[in-house]
Amino acid sequence: MGVSPTIEMCIFGRDISEPRPSPDGKSVIYLSRSSGEMTSFVEVDVDGKNEVVRDVDIPAASGRGGSGGVWCWYSEDEAIVYVAQNGSLRFWPDRTSPSTVELAAPEKTIESPVALPEREAVVVTSDRGSVWLVPINGDQAERLDSGDHDFCADPAVMRDSNGVAVLWQAWSVPNMPWDHSVQVRCDLDRRGCEVVEGSGQQQQITPTERGVLVLRDDTGWLNLWCDNEVLIADGVEHGGPSWGASQRSFAVSPDEAYLAFTRNVGGFGELCVASIDSRESVVIGRGVHHQVHWGTAGISALRSGARTPHQLVLYSIGEDGVVLNSSDWKRAILATGPAKEWSEVELTEPTLEMVDVNGVQIPFRRYAAGQGRCLVHIHGGPTDQWQVEFMPRAAYWQSRGWDVIIPDPRGTTGHGRSFTQSLRGGWGRRDVDDVAAVIAECHRRGWATASSTVVMGSSSGGMSVLGVVIDHPETVAGGIALYPVSDAAALAGATHRFEAHYNDSLIGRVGDPAFAERSMIGRASAIRRPLLLMHGSDDPVVPVEQSRTLRDRLTENEVSVTYEEFEGEGHGFRQPENRRREYELIESFLNSLTPE
Repeated sequence: MGVSPTIEMCIFGRDISEPRPSPDGKSVIYLSRSSGEMTSFVEVDVDGKNEVVRDVDIPAASGRGGSGGVWCWYSEDEAIVYVAQNGSLRFWPDRTSPSTVELAAPEKTIESPVALPEREAVVVTSDRGSVWLVPINGDQAERLDSGDHDFCADPAVMRDSNGVAVLWQAWSVPNMPWDHSVQVRCDLDRRGCEVVEGSGQQQQITPTERGVLVLRDDTGWLNLWCDNEVLIADGVEHGGPSWGASQRSFAVSPDEAYLAFTRNVGGFGELCVASIDSRESVVIGRGVHHQVHWGTAGISALRSGARTPHQLVLYSIGEDGVVLNSSDWKRAILATGPAKEWSEVELTEPTLEMVDVNGVQIPFRRYAAGQGRCLVHIHGGPTDQWQVEFMPRAAYWQSRGWDVIIPDPRGTTGHGRSFTQSLRGGWGRRDVDDVAAVIAECHRRGWATASSTVVMGSSSGGMSVLGVVIDHPETVAGGIALYPVSDAAALAGATHRFEAHYNDSLIGRVGDPAFAERSMIGRASAIRRPLLLMHGSDDPVVPVEQSRTLRDRLTENEVSVTYEEFEGEGHGFRQPENRRREYELIESFLNSLTPE
């Protein structure tokens, strides 16, 4: 009999992010942050032994799960450059000493340092809007981009017969990076910028001039390409949307003969290895993998699954092993993140289900409890997806007798470009109807009834919650909305720069009548189901005023609404006491609607 998850298990543990193998291949360094604490550099040997915290005088910025952009190796002598918690860019010459030196980087948010030791410099992005060359000697930084694009991300250094150049992904509003982007090349000798044919994400440069490896969705699926040729033509995605910096869902082997890459099969993950020349591939590991790097000791990655709490792993192969023989690969766990008590919990895999919505197949996953109650949990984004990774929330509510249902409404990534793009102009309408169809299908299959179904979501998912209780109130007993978008029209002038024009493609230009039609605050009089609302006071993405206004409207209409505001929290809750309170409020709300 397994242990039942507790709230403490859900909120404590540590986040592991951005692991990178050392240049000598003997260890892996990663970022570690325990709940409510500063981020630390941790080094572990490739055999999983001798884990050591490497102290620095100014702590590193927080890691970003499957994304990166905080640090890089500077040179073969293993110096490091990193972005600090205070926003500065720092040079760390010796990781056995905590002393670091601040570099003269731009003042706005720095991301994605890339080493350029032959020029005694690093390349970074600032505010995702410009690319800079930052000298190590303390001289002033030099801007590389021409300012022709609104956004720049993920620089990479190219060294070939033409000299040294920097490449990066660029895009301009109203596009988001997954809608349309270009590659820009800057020759460091001529300082000229030119747009390179073809868009791409996660560009990586092969040292021997094989070409530039990127993810492109020209075929309709986000697949691996080399320059303008698809390497792995596949009917699944090899990566996710560029919400965060420096994602790494593929890596080239040190001899450049093979590629390690991820596959997303209906939300379930695989790690594969392929021959670049023959294109033959094999699966070497199951689960969702992020931050994939191929060093001399093997392939390191962050790995997770429904039954696998987040871990740092290393896939290695013996001298006589065959790279394209999956059984020759061995996986070692170098570090784990969540609380150790999770090893005693009997976690379960979800099942992949489908429902037809006017000829469109809408996927959803069911974590079954089988007690006649459904908690339908909607991801944010809306251009995103919750793959089948370790989800403490899902495990917790499932252990409390709830079927946890994870819908992938239109706009969700992981199902091809056309599925993601099908939400354009329809945000707040098509996704809401898709979620309602998933709920109706759960009822049709006998998993729950309307009186025992609750819909929950955050951010964009919270907007869908409000849409369901307004347009499909007959399907649910109530809704839980965490920092929800309740007035999309007001976001353009209030949200952070990255998403300020997101609505242009999702709904329309400011002034479009569709905004009024889909304003959850404007339609609040139609809400009659009980609601639980939570929001952080310092949310930079969805201003807290939206939830305050919605609360006031519901109170005026005598609708049952519970509102909790967390002082000092942003877009999501970080402090342990607030996360604990979140669970307590949700549990109380669920019990009030559907008592056992």
